[in-house]
Amino acid sequence: MLETPDYRALLATAVDEARRGLAEGGIPIGAALYAGDGRLLGCGHNRRVQEDDPSVHGETDAFRKAGRQRSYRSTIMVTTLAPCWYCSGLVRQFNIGTVVVGESVNFRGGIDWLREHGVRVVDLADPECIELLGGWIAGHPQLWNEDIGED
Repeated sequence: MLETPDYRALLATAVDEARRGLAEGGIPIGAALYAGDGRLLGCGHNRRVQEDDPSVHGETDAFRKAGRQRSYRSTIMVTTLAPCWYCSGLVRQFNIGTVVVGESVNFRGGIDWLREHGVRVVDLADPECIELLGGWIAGHPQLWNEDIGED
């Protein structure tokens, strides 16, 4: 495990992924899964629109690309946005130890629930993440509501 992880440096990978998703015409949410020693295991972005698949959230994409791990307890999931209930369930199911959130202003997700269940959640309140998704939501409210399961 890293003694003092530079969470902002880790977040840069997720932000790059979010921008990649936006450039592809998708929802700008990115994520990365890191080993406790700081090695990047996998990264990805929300590809629901691009693949017409409602299960490809940023966190699930990063998780899948990381491949199998013997244990996830010391891993760090970094995401540009607070994880939704679906992705929060993924974190709990596999006992991911730390979740670094770029922002929870535009969407709070399950971060309180994760904390209640012993997951270390670090909310960076990153202005770039807040602006990136906030601007996108303002321009695409119907697609955003579809993404979070709202009518």
